[in-house]
Amino acid sequence: MQDKTVVCHCGTGFSRRRTLAGLACVAVDAAFGPASAKAVLSPSRAEDEGFMRLALAEAAKGDFPFGAVIVRDGKVAATGRNMGIRTNDPTAHGEVVAIRNFCASHPAGELKGATLYTTGEPCPMCMGAILWSGFARMVYAASIEQLSTKIGQIMTPSRTLAEAAPFETIDITGGVLAAEALALFK
Repeated sequence: MQDKTVVCHCGTGFSRRRTLAGLACVAVDAAFGPASAKAVLSPSRAEDEGFMRLALAEAAKGDFPFGAVIVRDGKVAATGRNMGIRTNDPTAHGEVVAIRNFCASHPAGELKGATLYTTGEPCPMCMGAILWSGFARMVYAASIEQLSTKIGQIMTPSRTLAEAAPFETIDITGGVLAAEALALFK
């Protein structure tokens, strides 16, 4: 079994319930030995706010206010916005559209090591696509819990899916400009 690490940077994005659940995992680890995944909470990076603002601008143009930006080597490589209604495609979420846009002009293998910024914590479909694509890092604004106060959500956090993927390691940062992302829902 491979040892896998999930790094989760959430700033103020975690609720008390999630924090307590994380502490419970640490207690289980201490009692029974390490699991296949570990989580480390730490702050966002200096560049995150600027790239998230680009994702917010994409979200404002979407069928639903979700936008995504793919960054490689410090530069925007692709963008996407929710286009499910416009394209009659229920899989056209911002993250998936950004991945498709990237792959239209780059080899898919170049997603490995990239960062994806998204205005909402990815749903299970999008998080699966992010993991299969090999992103090194994923940064989101509003959490699934926060989004569920605005629209229906599958209540599975991205961290849960990342921990179920022992083939990949991903750095997760949450809560970057969450209030601005939530304000897009009117």
